Amino acid sequence: MRGHIVKRYKNSYTIVLNLGTDPSTGKRKQQWVSIKGTKRDAEKRLAGLLHQMDTGTFMKPGKTTLGEFLERWLKDYTWPDLGPRTAEGYESIVRRHLIPKLGKILLIQLKPEHIQEYYSDCLSEGRCDGKGGLDPLTVRHHHMALHRALQIAVKWGVIGNNPADAIDPPRFQRSEIRIMSEDDIQTFLEAARLTPYYTLFYLALFTGMRRSELLALRWSDVDLPLGQISVNRSLHHLQDRSLVFRTPKTAKGRRTIALPPSAALVLREHKKKQGDMHLLLGTLPQESDLVFSQPDGAALLPDTVSHVWSKLAKRIGMEGTRLHDARHTHASLMLKQGIHPKVVQERLGHASIQTTLDTYSHVVPGLQEAAAARFDEAFTGRNKTMTKEKVG
Repeated sequence: MRGHIVKRYKNSYTIVLNLGTDPSTGKRKQQWVSIKGTKRDAEKRLAGLLHQMDTGTFMKPGKTTLGEFLERWLKDYTWPDLGPRTAEGYESIVRRHLIPKLGKILLIQLKPEHIQEYYSDCLSEGRCDGKGGLDPLTVRHHHMALHRALQIAVKWGVIGNNPADAIDPPRFQRSEIRIMSEDDIQTFLEAARLTPYYTLFYLALFTGMRRSELLALRWSDVDLPLGQISVNRSLHHLQDRSLVFRTPKTAKGRRTIALPPSAALVLREHKKKQGDMHLLLGTLPQESDLVFSQPDGAALLPDTVSHVWSKLAKRIGMEGTRLHDARHTHASLMLKQGIHPKVVQERLGHASIQTTLDTYSHVVPGLQEAAAARFDEAFTGRNKTMTKEKVG
């Protein structure tokens, strides 16, 4: 028997795990784990521990520190299952902050007060990293990383509950979303026409695609006759300077976007110019070629593209407008034109329509007023029709 349950007291059980035989002594090795709760709770915990032993994720309860678990979490969960930029960000938080401050605490002894004190220290001047307090949004990212890690600890059966559930992350002021007007878009694109990035910026504004998705786009993903783009991967530039292509994290991220006719024409002209460059270099174009690339076909660096956008925006009096604001602009203008939020969600690749509504409903003036007016018009119109029918 690999493990069994022993009742100790009322609402108290002990799980006994058989870990095999010690080769040096020949004695049987066992691990005892105390559980408070019902027998059903103990059975659930036993099943979780046996699953850990089967999958090689077993960590001795009561002897594992938070630091040891976080290292295991980074290796076995974060890098295999999350996007490279997300994994990189979590690893930085874990190694620079969480392990130095909380890493020596035994995982089963981690309390909400430990976490709350850590957040308070991070927000206070000079107490988190010795360089001054961190802003609330940064500490909120720390909370997201720690909460996600501890949730996996619960799932693996290492701890019974997530102590971060009892802590509210710091509140923060949401950064202002800049929406470009129709005139702003026209002005910006006229200025961008003289740069090699004109088509890239045009598509960012007219499709709402993310920068990473645009830079990973291949000609095989573009159907010009049908006017469609298939989004099925993204490009990420990591801290070690490597470039990584990644498939979307969710099914919603993998999507087909209908091109506006003007964007299809711009893309067609861009493809012709790229073909002329191949002739000049004596190379043959391939369907696997990147749509947006350097002259030799190499991928564009994401930060370089963003820098060009920001520099151009500043030059024409739109300082502070970021490349990502092209995505916000696309979504907001569609909503203002009465496009259903579900369509906007599908174009943007949001995981849920709630994300779309939470992000944009408050930045588009008059949406609620227009909805109220339309309801009133429909109700009033129905009453007028009924009145005419009665009179007739």
